[in-house]
Amino acid sequence: MTARLPVTRALAALVEQATGRPCGTGELPRVEGTSGREPAPAPYTVLDSLPAEFGGPPLWDWHADAAWSYQITSVGERGDQVEWLADRVRSGVVGRTDGRWTHDLLIPEVRVIDRELTYDAGGEPSVSAAGAIVSYVQRVTITVTPA
Repeated sequence: MTARLPVTRALAALVEQATGRPCGTGELPRVEGTSGREPAPAPYTVLDSLPAEFGGPPLWDWHADAAWSYQITSVGERGDQVEWLADRVRSGVVGRTDGRWTHDLLIPEVRVIDRELTYDAGGEPSVSAAGAIVSYVQRVTITVTPA
């Protein structure tokens, strides 16, 4: 079965490339600052792993396909800011140009066989109680098979 960590790292890199903004893996992204690694300023994204699905041969067989699911949360200070960022995430992860993925998702030793947007907040950003942070949730599934 395909390891999840390389898929997670490749997806986080794709999100950063497509949005031009930092992407944290399971936490607030950090960037180099004047005093070392500092929390990234908004807007940014956070990539979280969700439960996965498996298909094909038994799991002990390394030839099984895996459908790894993720939640990508766009975080900003205003609703329009997070919708803009979510648009870039959507376009980057599942966008197509001339019948091909707009952005490559290259993962060592596996082949990506499907990318699917499974949930999109649909313009319903969530505002924190303090009103200073707005988030927009999207969920994607990346299906891979051994190369």
